[in-house]
Amino acid sequence: MTVRVVLADDQPLVRSGLRVLMADHPDLEVVGEAATGAEAVRLVSDTSPDVVVMDIRMPGMDGIEATRLITAGPATARVLVLTTFDEDAHVYGALRAGASGFVVKDMALDDILAAIRVVAAGDALIAPGVTRRLIADFRGRPAPAPERSLRPVEGITEREREVLTLVGRGRSNTEIAEDLFITVATAKSHVSRLLTKLGARDRVQLVITAYEMGLVTPPR
Repeated sequence: MTVRVVLADDQPLVRSGLRVLMADHPDLEVVGEAATGAEAVRLVSDTSPDVVVMDIRMPGMDGIEATRLITAGPATARVLVLTTFDEDAHVYGALRAGASGFVVKDMALDDILAAIRVVAAGDALIAPGVTRRLIADFRGRPAPAPERSLRPVEGITEREREVLTLVGRGRSNTEIAEDLFITVATAKSHVSRLLTKLGARDRVQLVITAYEMGLVTPPR
């Protein structure tokens, strides 16, 4: 199956490089290019891509607002943010806006293409350096009150709360199963129910919820 991609970046060289690279991969097709967030939103409506590779810093509407509009609308496109790690401090905002993954511009191009495929398949992906940025963002936020992390999360069971905590710690379904002495299928079922109950698009947003609820705290 061909993954239809929109490239949104105000740097023509970045768009050109990705477009040329994808031309050698028959499972990837660039269906549009945008230099601003507003153009990206319009292109998603016009072309119905599977994935939008989104820069954060663009003139006019930035990538965060564009991501929010795309993920809140009727389109099914998933957003993979392509960021400059040393400059962009908006990881949390873009994840809250609905981004399904983050990669950095200095990654190997083949790794970026692999990330597009991962996001298109419905999974979430965050580059290690961006994960550190996300943790640093949480570290700078006020700690939740102790009683907040102890009370049940509204609408989920105690077992689902345990699973959410482990997802927040970065555990895979296999690791969750091992930690809780359940089958991998049961772990997957719990994660699926959490996605539905909490209105989360993917595991990335479950991680955010775990941090916000105080179930997980970033290392210091």
